[in-house]
Amino acid sequence: MLEKLRNIYQVPELRRRIAFTLGLFVVYRLGEHIPTPGVDPKALEMAFRSQANGLFGMYDMFVGRAFSKATIFALGIMPYISASIILQLLGAVVPYFEKLRKEGEEGQKKITQYTRYGTVLISVVQSLAYSAALVANFGQHLPQPVVPNPGFAFYLSTVVTQTTGTILVMWLGEKITEYGIGNGISLIIFVNILGGLPPGLLLTFQNFAGGNLTILQLAAMLVIVVAVVAAVVVMTQATRKIPVQYAKRIVGRRMYGGQSTHIPLRVNTAGVIPIIFASSIMVLPTTIAGFFPPASPIATLGQWFTRTSVLFNLFYGIIIIFFTYFYTAVVLNPNDLAENMRKYGGFIPGIRPGRKTAEYIDRVLSRITLPGAVFLAAIAVLPDVFLSFFKIPALAFGGTSVLIVVGVALDTLQQVESHLLMRHYEGFVKRSRIRGRQRM
Repeated sequence: MLEKLRNIYQVPELRRRIAFTLGLFVVYRLGEHIPTPGVDPKALEMAFRSQANGLFGMYDMFVGRAFSKATIFALGIMPYISASIILQLLGAVVPYFEKLRKEGEEGQKKITQYTRYGTVLISVVQSLAYSAALVANFGQHLPQPVVPNPGFAFYLSTVVTQTTGTILVMWLGEKITEYGIGNGISLIIFVNILGGLPPGLLLTFQNFAGGNLTILQLAAMLVIVVAVVAAVVVMTQATRKIPVQYAKRIVGRRMYGGQSTHIPLRVNTAGVIPIIFASSIMVLPTTIAGFFPPASPIATLGQWFTRTSVLFNLFYGIIIIFFTYFYTAVVLNPNDLAENMRKYGGFIPGIRPGRKTAEYIDRVLSRITLPGAVFLAAIAVLPDVFLSFFKIPALAFGGTSVLIVVGVALDTLQQVESHLLMRHYEGFVKRSRIRGRQRM
């Protein structure tokens, strides 16, 4: 393992990318400790204590505990993810955005620009709701208010501060993707979840030492975490191979083709993206409820969407399944695959080229996506349900967090692997190393 880690630092480009990524992580973590003006931190801690296991607590996990501390990065990257969801939905139903998506790099630049505008708009709305929740003490009766001097100046400063912070986080994520290693948006959430792990483990140990957590409960939590990690690794790496045969053709004096290969269709093509999308959608009810006083019916409706409620988990699972199919359809188009195969003389044995090939790929993709979608929903929902059944008071690592951390770690490891194999260095995974030698 030490030899494999040493190989990373022998590739100058990979070394620069990793150093750049770590440097931006430091900048991001520093920003998570800069407080929003006008907030009493002690009163905020008391108000948020009862919300730690609810949906606010889940949102807080994605933003590295910045939400519960009312820092300038309290909204994190979630507005950007919400804007991305909206643009992708528009790309499926609005002809203009669908045309942009097919225009290649230029169209993608315009979509990215619209996503940034949408991020600013959503940040303004969410920061306004967040400031209203701070003024209302998150619906709690406290001896001292979270905001000692509420007024127009506080609302304005909070909106400006939180929106600016979100724009900076969005910029950091884009720069990590462009000049670093891995997907910047996913890595930011990855770092946020890992940042909350030590306090969560400490709280779990304190509950165990204080007698609030039994040996049986601790063992159940450990078994669930290990099982989830193993299942995520298996499902992330699982693929369905469709055989492809290329016909022989003569170009000039050389003969090309005549070889057999395959199309690897992943069971979980969407990765952790549906989980992140669904989590940002599930925050909307509480965001809307934040505009209303605690006694209003809308605020009561928002309280139904707590993390352990049946309604929340039901909608959460359904949205995850929907976004798994939706994102798979966005990133993998059977018609494009069939057309590219036809251009280069490729065909699936027993299937006619063209429309029949596209229909076959679409049918296979739909079938293998179903277990992947159900798996994502089950991993996101069932661990929290089981731990609630065992009445475990502190959870350091839930199903959603394990899924995101393992998925992002595997994706980043594969990118590091590809950089090493391109330069003929030994990688981390033996299977990938063998394939790399075969290609060479």
